[in-house]
Amino acid sequence: MGLKNSSFSIRQPLFICIALAGGILLGATIFSHSPQNNKSFQGYQRIKQVLSLISSDYVDTVNTDELVDYSIEKMLEKLDPHTVYIPLANVQAAKSQLESGFDGIGVEFNIFRDTVYVVAPLIGGPSEAIGVQTGDKIVKVDDKPIFDKKKSDNGTVFKKLRGPKGSKVKLGIMRKGVKGIMDFTVTRDKIPNYSVEAAYMIDGKTGYIKVSNFAENTFTEFKQALKELKDTGMRQLILDLRGNPGGYLDRATNMVDELLADGKMIVYTDGKVKQYDSKIRSNHPGIFEKGPIIVLIDEGSASASEIVSGALQDNDRALIVGRRSFGKGLVQMPVDLEDGSQLRLTISRYYTPSGRSIQKPYGKDTNPDDYELDWKHRYDHGEYFHPDSIKFNQKLKFSTLNGRTVYGGGGIMPNFFVPLDTTFNTKYLGELAGANVIREFSFKYYADHKAELSKMPFKTFNKNFTINDEMMKEVVEMGNKAKVKYNQKEYDRSQLLIRNQIKALIARSNYRHDHLGKNNEYYEVMMPATDEIYNKAVNLFSEAQKIEDLGEKKK
Repeated sequence: MGLKNSSFSIRQPLFICIALAGGILLGATIFSHSPQNNKSFQGYQRIKQVLSLISSDYVDTVNTDELVDYSIEKMLEKLDPHTVYIPLANVQAAKSQLESGFDGIGVEFNIFRDTVYVVAPLIGGPSEAIGVQTGDKIVKVDDKPIFDKKKSDNGTVFKKLRGPKGSKVKLGIMRKGVKGIMDFTVTRDKIPNYSVEAAYMIDGKTGYIKVSNFAENTFTEFKQALKELKDTGMRQLILDLRGNPGGYLDRATNMVDELLADGKMIVYTDGKVKQYDSKIRSNHPGIFEKGPIIVLIDEGSASASEIVSGALQDNDRALIVGRRSFGKGLVQMPVDLEDGSQLRLTISRYYTPSGRSIQKPYGKDTNPDDYELDWKHRYDHGEYFHPDSIKFNQKLKFSTLNGRTVYGGGGIMPNFFVPLDTTFNTKYLGELAGANVIREFSFKYYADHKAELSKMPFKTFNKNFTINDEMMKEVVEMGNKAKVKYNQKEYDRSQLLIRNQIKALIARSNYRHDHLGKNNEYYEVMMPATDEIYNKAVNLFSEAQKIEDLGEKKK
């Protein structure tokens, strides 16, 4: 698409295993001559007959394609939650999240009051090359309003701005300080899609890397970041996998291989069909095989994220900090169907080196008294606040390489639990964010002060720049105009986070061009002030070192 919508992103916790081409797989499995597959063929014949009768004889005209899609989706509901059918119209959007690049104009945008604001032109993209800037408003596309009177949503924006490489689109842009509408003609091109969001040194010895998903180019990005940090003097690492929904298997295992000594088990898979069984071990010298590691996880860390954290935990290579992960231990294979739609079919389960399956229960036999099934259930039962509320099945008890106890059956449990921080959460904060006030103020401030900010080194900015009371007064006034009712008590509770978010967003706009695809300064500003998991981890390297020392003694 060439666009990143900062308000609406497509992220599915789907763990993809690279395997045989879909057509060959279907031909080999569905139409073989086993008794089970003969039954499948008979079922197929019944479905075909019913669909044919509906098409030819049903009293009203119906859309048979919609019936087929609905039938497939309902059929898959009887299986696990991660076997999914993706209709043709949604396939490209789903695939693009895991590709290293996609075609488009190259802007990250935000929609506010029927206006498309450019959050940032993507570095190296065509919009940046012709001079599109942060804070620009895209009001016209090919001389027509980007929104019509009847429909104003992000889907409209995608349809009008995305397109194949080499095609051209005319943008009408309004810019602060410039009268009238400016016209830009953008030639769509391949846009890089980055998944290593940040990589920087916290201090003289501690590196920090945040990975948002496991996409096509993730391992290349990670390896480069790891090498650069080590060359800078990194001796200990924080690897942040919070909110990472997963992605490609081999990118995850390759990442672990850079952190583990040779010959260590990383993950193994087991399924009904033997060709999908595998054992993956570390097999080459890694960049950072020695030195304490802390991995950050939470309830949004799923699939490939759990493979990485589980492998490092079971091999006693890393300390895990945060909250229990999502609990997805199933492997999907993408199967391209004849019409271009796609089936992501669960073909096996994966297991951590100790033998754990971390898949949380699903289906009719699930006992909710023993296992938390979803986010709301976990929240309501206190899991995000009290580790004692988490119930472990003693039958799923395992040991790490050096004898520490770990459990299967529902995600990776961290070694050090950090409760969900709701200190700053208020209705007022939520409504300000929902009305886009915090972002809008940040973009406006940056646009108004761009000249002076561009001369300020980041270290000076981070140390001395503050969001003062006058600026906060303007935020409140903008909120009032957006019909966000002011609440003094809730404002007082949330204001530290609001100030920090604004400063971080200004830093992001001002310094992001210094790091290809990364938002280092945003995280450097944001996390020390308000991120409890991050602050806990920074002070736990003595514990991580104990694991490192134990591993060395066992050799």
